[in-house]
Amino acid sequence: MKILVINCGSSSLKYQLFDMTDESVMAKGLCERIGIEGSKLTHKPTGKESCVIEKPMPDHKVAVNLVLEMLLDKTYGVISDVKEISAVGHRVLHAGQKYCTSVIVNDDVKSVIRECFDLGPLHNPANLIGIEAVEAAMPGTPNVAVWDTAFHQTMPEKAYMYAIPHEYYEKYGIRKYGFHGTSHAFVSKRAIEFGNLDPNNSKVIVCHLGNGGSLSAVVNGKCIDTSMGLTPLEGLIMGTRSGDIDPSVIQFIANKEGKDINEMITMLNKKSGVLGMSGVSSDFRDVQKAADEGNHNAEVALEAFKYRVIKYIGAYTAAMDGVDAIVFTAGVGENDKRTRKDICSALTFLGIKIDDAANDKRGEEVVISTPDSKVKVMVIPTNEELKIAQETLELVK
Repeated sequence: MKILVINCGSSSLKYQLFDMTDESVMAKGLCERIGIEGSKLTHKPTGKESCVIEKPMPDHKVAVNLVLEMLLDKTYGVISDVKEISAVGHRVLHAGQKYCTSVIVNDDVKSVIRECFDLGPLHNPANLIGIEAVEAAMPGTPNVAVWDTAFHQTMPEKAYMYAIPHEYYEKYGIRKYGFHGTSHAFVSKRAIEFGNLDPNNSKVIVCHLGNGGSLSAVVNGKCIDTSMGLTPLEGLIMGTRSGDIDPSVIQFIANKEGKDINEMITMLNKKSGVLGMSGVSSDFRDVQKAADEGNHNAEVALEAFKYRVIKYIGAYTAAMDGVDAIVFTAGVGENDKRTRKDICSALTFLGIKIDDAANDKRGEEVVISTPDSKVKVMVIPTNEELKIAQETLELVK
């Protein structure tokens, strides 16, 4: 069975086509600048040369049709008939509290996506556009919504409720939802398998560390807490996001600078984090280079980022009354051995010992703790697209 996975942004469309008999990637690609001058599609078929198509894509419907054309292309294609695609899985950011598992798309599902536009204003509209574009291009093919918030819906009330007047939860559903859910679900499950843990008696902390970052506390395969909140702004210091902050800072700066609330939230989302602290970049590699060259602000930004991760690991260890495994994933987590080592060096109270030779590896599954370490520490590369394909297959097979 072949599953197409689509992740739509406001002006982009990422895709991967999987052969689920062996979960291999047949082709993948990216449509950029949809609705903007200079649209292009980068298509990468497995076992064949990649190609770039520069062609106007005024909307996502045109983009979806172009993707299908490339999948069928005599030179760059990997299928001979669009009917070979059994289903399409879509990453959808937010379902509010309506859905806690993946679901085949129908009118009610699309209605829920619309109802959550306020909770995911950048992503949900684009996700719905992608679904409707596929429906138009591939009538009769099942579409599956895989929610980015779903994995975290097992959190108890004490973890997801905010200490604000309850009426705002009742009126608007204001609570912690958490994000990166497909990544946390994939990595936590794989960590149990790879680390030979008991799935019915395991405590795992997943550190999804990239330009966007989040942690989750997972007990017996179920999330009991996560660092992101109502939006992805809560939690860790990230590439451009501030993470946890005293809300009064917003009022203070707004009054001093004459900014409105929308300008302040934009600042916290897009101009803060390690970018704002360092004044260098939102790319951790650039900030590390600047720190190595003696840039004090860059050094402080990286130390603050690691310190925040350490504090969340400590908090989640307490929340779970122990931890069996700590797992690093995503761009920084999978590739930055220095960050992993620095974080773990602050956790010696847990009996953690790191094997420097194992930690020297990048982007592969590996146990980086020593055999006598009391907590197993692993690197597990995330694969959100494969997780979406697996969820889709379960619903349509």
